[in-house]
Amino acid sequence: MIPFNKPFMTGKELDYIQQAVASGKISGDGVFSKRCQAYFEQRFGFAKTLLTTSCTDALEMAAILCDIAAGDEVIVPSYTFVSTANAFVLRGAKICFADSGSDHPNMDPLQVESLISKRTKVIVPVHYAGTACEMGRITELAKHAEVHVVEDAAQAIDSYYLGKPLGTFGALSAFSFHETKNVIAGEGGLLAINDSSLVRRAEIIREKGTNRSAFFRGEVDKYGWVDVGSSFLPSEITSAFLLAQLESLDRIQMQRRLLWDTYYDRLRPLEQKGILRLPLIPSYATNNAHMFYVVCDSLEVRTNLIQYLKEQGIMSVFHYQPLHRSPFYADRHDGRPLPNADRYADTLLRLPMYHDLKSEEVDYICERLATFFTR
Repeated sequence: MIPFNKPFMTGKELDYIQQAVASGKISGDGVFSKRCQAYFEQRFGFAKTLLTTSCTDALEMAAILCDIAAGDEVIVPSYTFVSTANAFVLRGAKICFADSGSDHPNMDPLQVESLISKRTKVIVPVHYAGTACEMGRITELAKHAEVHVVEDAAQAIDSYYLGKPLGTFGALSAFSFHETKNVIAGEGGLLAINDSSLVRRAEIIREKGTNRSAFFRGEVDKYGWVDVGSSFLPSEITSAFLLAQLESLDRIQMQRRLLWDTYYDRLRPLEQKGILRLPLIPSYATNNAHMFYVVCDSLEVRTNLIQYLKEQGIMSVFHYQPLHRSPFYADRHDGRPLPNADRYADTLLRLPMYHDLKSEEVDYICERLATFFTR
């Protein structure tokens, strides 16, 4: 069986973990955490970064930093993971779901514009498959409405919009290092802070609502409870694993792009015949090869394709169910139809994508797809 995902090891992970253990400090904010954070700040130009235990935690911190409260509205795509919305629901917000575009799962800026009201507090673009949303239009709308942008960049490491790194457009941005991502730590996340006025409070929220970080810098003579917060710090063991991955980012990206391009070239004839649709990379976006997916004509076709590929030894998976129709939030949704989100939920299929996937395995997968559609 060709799995859908297989975690990649660079070879340095266990060495760095051993160094962390030997240092005598394996709780958060040690040497490895700081090295990881410095890497992101120097390579991508984030004003300040804080590692977290997950992207979910980074989003929850962002919701607190945006002072979300009951009655506030937050604009979120329906076609996304539950954490994108849940982080703001936990603070009492009403979620206003935007539909996807007709040609890409990312949120449609025209939908975003129509949803902005006097109660809107935050817009949350999700860069699906690591491909940029139309950030020029979204940031323009946010500036005019005087609302925050929080980027859900869980899948978007090393991806760009018009040459600028994703994660640098919002006041706050959240990244994931879950084992399915391009660089991994098993679990793990990052909050990127581009509004310098939020840095000090972000440190406090991340440290259970205390000014502990300031105390360790010698800025106060003792620390105490000064705000809301929780325990969002990853251990040094997690950070040590992540650093090994970050040091190999270029190598990882090169291999993933090679695999992505092979998929695209091999499956292009099926798209040209109108049999399926391949991912669209808009002219303003780059491709970080986070995933490769195809869009089928119907739920029935996708269901049959998943079963066929499984019989051929290939594990493929569908993705999100639209949040506006979820058991938890359907009764709270305003009833607007979101046909594109529904369509991607029913027809999008993800194919195996990981660093150690062999080119001959990609060839085999593409051959099986061609056989399914032409038999």
